[in-house]
Amino acid sequence: MTIIAGSRLGPYEILAPIGAGGMGEVFRARDARLGRDVAIKVLPASFSADADRLRRFEQEARAAGILNHPNITAVLDIGEHDGAPYVVQELLQGETLRQALAGGLSPRKAIDYGIQIAHGLAAAHEKGIVHRDLKPENVFVTKDGRVKILDFGLAKLTHAEEGAQATNLPTATAGTEPGVVLGTLGYMSPEQVRGRPADARSDIFSFGAILYEMLAGQRAFKGDSAADTMSAILKEDPPDLSVTSQNVAPGLERVVRHCLEKNPEQRFQSARDLAFDLGALSGVSAPRAGVPDAAEKTGRRLPPAAAVAILLLTAAGVYFGGRRTGSRLPAGPEIRYSKLTTRHQPIFTARFAPDGKTIVFSSAPHGNESELFMVRAGTSSPVPRGIPNLQLLSVSSRGELAVLTGARYVRHNLFTGTLARLPLEGGAPREVTENVREADWSPDGSDLALIRNVGGRDRLEYPLGKVLAETGGYFSDPRVSPDGKHIAVFEHPIRFDDRGSVALIDLAGKKSTLTDAYRTVEGLVWSQDGSEVLFSGASEHGDLEIRAVDLKSRRRTALRGAGDLMIRDVAKDGRWLTTRDDKFRELLVLTPGQPLERDISWLDLSFPAALSADGRSVLFTEESPSLGNSYSTCLRGTDGSAVVRLGDGTARDLSPDGKWALAVLPTEPERLVLYPTGPGQSRTLENGNVVAYESAKFFPDGTRLLLCGHESGRAVRCYLQSVSGGPPRAITSDDRTSGFVSPDGGRIAVEGPGGLELYPAEGGAAVPVPGSTRSDGLRRWSVDGRSVLVAHGWEVPLRLERMDVASGRREFIRAIGPAELAGAVQVQPIVISADEKTYVYSCRRLHSLLFLVEGAH
Repeated sequence: MTIIAGSRLGPYEILAPIGAGGMGEVFRARDARLGRDVAIKVLPASFSADADRLRRFEQEARAAGILNHPNITAVLDIGEHDGAPYVVQELLQGETLRQALAGGLSPRKAIDYGIQIAHGLAAAHEKGIVHRDLKPENVFVTKDGRVKILDFGLAKLTHAEEGAQATNLPTATAGTEPGVVLGTLGYMSPEQVRGRPADARSDIFSFGAILYEMLAGQRAFKGDSAADTMSAILKEDPPDLSVTSQNVAPGLERVVRHCLEKNPEQRFQSARDLAFDLGALSGVSAPRAGVPDAAEKTGRRLPPAAAVAILLLTAAGVYFGGRRTGSRLPAGPEIRYSKLTTRHQPIFTARFAPDGKTIVFSSAPHGNESELFMVRAGTSSPVPRGIPNLQLLSVSSRGELAVLTGARYVRHNLFTGTLARLPLEGGAPREVTENVREADWSPDGSDLALIRNVGGRDRLEYPLGKVLAETGGYFSDPRVSPDGKHIAVFEHPIRFDDRGSVALIDLAGKKSTLTDAYRTVEGLVWSQDGSEVLFSGASEHGDLEIRAVDLKSRRRTALRGAGDLMIRDVAKDGRWLTTRDDKFRELLVLTPGQPLERDISWLDLSFPAALSADGRSVLFTEESPSLGNSYSTCLRGTDGSAVVRLGDGTARDLSPDGKWALAVLPTEPERLVLYPTGPGQSRTLENGNVVAYESAKFFPDGTRLLLCGHESGRAVRCYLQSVSGGPPRAITSDDRTSGFVSPDGGRIAVEGPGGLELYPAEGGAAVPVPGSTRSDGLRRWSVDGRSVLVAHGWEVPLRLERMDVASGRREFIRAIGPAELAGAVQVQPIVISADEKTYVYSCRRLHSLLFLVEGAH
């Protein structure tokens, strides 16, 4: 097939050729449906007869499609035209890293590019995919400084057969057997040179070779012949960077050496750890007190060059494989990190004890059942307290703990349970009051500020029983000021959505807002002198960074790093307690005839909303920061086929005929929108007085909606609304948070304050479902309308049960949860098809490492 300007490949119009390579020709094309230009890689029909070349081309497309990430070239579509397969990718403007190297790179830019490459590799490795051909030609630098990894044509799944099913990507066979060398000479790992299987650590070796070249201006391994180059990779170390460049700090050279270890066991074992260590070496500290952070003014992160002009560079001492290095960059005090934990597990809360040496923290080694641990800097490992289901809230100046007993996980780092007091030195907890989520001690350790939900509204109480403030969204992270006169909290406008701002509330209940809204806020403390509030906040597309705001709303960035940094506590001597957190969600689906669940996640925060009637498509929300603050409503096949992004917002439901997707736009107030799943125009529905929505479902006839939300100043309740127009009409009492319509459209099952209830669809008195409790989460009605499916409890894995709505009789169906429980803190939401043969759910994972930070301010 001849492809010229004006040719059409499916819906794409070819504009011009871009280039050609071993895997095909690349063209610039126009997608008129979305009004954007794309890049199309086409394998000529004559080549498609070559089974191995065709397999590699399809593998590149499928691998990259699974690996949509800000630092990996996005695959938008795949198709075939006149016997020639093609893959549609985002169109990039910029140059390859090979071209960028021709002009030389500063150490700062090399670290910046290295961090981005490491993040992309981490995303691939977490999906079980190894690139195996990483080199400067396969790394692209866009005009705005974004690094993209190209060409997953040699990618290989590292999992066994069941892993291949989990990602729908076949494991490469031909040309990848032991003894066959595959890759690019000069960047291969020793194991690749020997023809042995390559895993993620092989990519880390290749990364090390690229990082060396960026810093030294010359290749790490290069001989007069191929045999000489291979011998150098196997037996020789490249020249010291201090010889090739006088501007490379010793700590940075240590990172490169750690990547280039000949033995894979001695290299970095995780690309995320590698990214963090590089980020620590870039060690950007705060501007002087009172100088605004320019990034705060625009709401966006500054480009590297502008950031250097504003921020002070500091040194960062980092532990590499248990060895600390102390490379010093110009200006500012040295920042030292001491790693307090070594296993990747969720850490929910961490506090200094009064002696400033003992640290108490809550963690869940397996699943989401929180436990208490104690550790001292320099000791071998944390020691558990041995009390199950206990969540730490705060440690008083008197050495008394505020904890939750019977703690059940809610979301983010939040639990709910019974507030209790527990001596630091040991003993049994003494319970104080129920239905508490968070609490903090007063400076003298005599009173507690606490957050609880009453009647669907969040309350801040201080002391116990005195309500200082309420909100229709939610409060989190309350901290009493050192002088006891104020309480700093996060205020989130949408319930359990972690967007929010820092608020200050005095003892008379007067509230002032200190910051604008951030995409994510988690972790809040007062500085030791009470002049500033330190918090972790992320702006659009950015990681969590530790920021500071004073009582006059002057803000600054206090500490940046690779990945999410969360501030946990500040000691009296100014040392910080922080965690580095890796948070992501897996979208897992099980279809008929499939023995194992398949991971069909798109980016890193995918939430299912609905399944199509035939169970072949899933509507989901993608909340990845790479997509911005408005989230994305998306559609994807349960076989893992390409993602279709329908528009902004949080996905809620599919119409019975599958032609419309219902979503909620995160505006103030929130708005309901209908997106066509095929050709057509989106449509916004009336709100009436509703300002926020908890859930939204179609009636079986597709003409009406069941909505659960709240009006300003009211608790959540459920509403009926016509799809054709008109405002919503309330049909339930308050504090009803989620509802499902029966198959005949006559009844509504809702989650009430005491358990499940049934309402007539047109409104009327509620009838309780016998034997139901608040721990029963509705998932759907059975087809016969006699029972409902509920997810019982909050543990991981969850129990899926069938409950007869007339008698309350329960029948266990199955446990739903991932095979690997380490870091799995939540299995929600769960969506089940009408025939109950297909299900899809989101598993939230949190991996944390606890650090003591000295020298930050």
